[in-house]
Amino acid sequence: MRIHVVCGAGASSTFVAVRLRKSAVARGTEVHVTAGSEADLASVLPVIDVLLVGPHLAALFARIQQQAEAAGVRACLMPTTVFAARDGEEALDLALAAASTRS
Repeated sequence: MRIHVVCGAGASSTFVAVRLRKSAVARGTEVHVTAGSEADLASVLPVIDVLLVGPHLAALFARIQQQAEAAGVRACLMPTTVFAARDGEEALDLALAAASTRS
């Protein structure tokens, strides 16, 4: 599964992506995780399965979700707890749930 974590500038999403990768390895779950900014979406959407969106982009989420759905990607708005977490468990659970409901 290919997961992309997006935030405003790409910095905080990188931290989430690193923690998500570590949690996936610990579970034995094979994922490819990238991170970036909202501005990168057009180039990223064609090559991912799940898009995790930072909570600070909530005001833009409807538009981001439409963009993702048009590309066949499941988008999820992450709760603020994901960014505050010390591990990537919640983010990984969110991505796995999204992948299982992807049509």
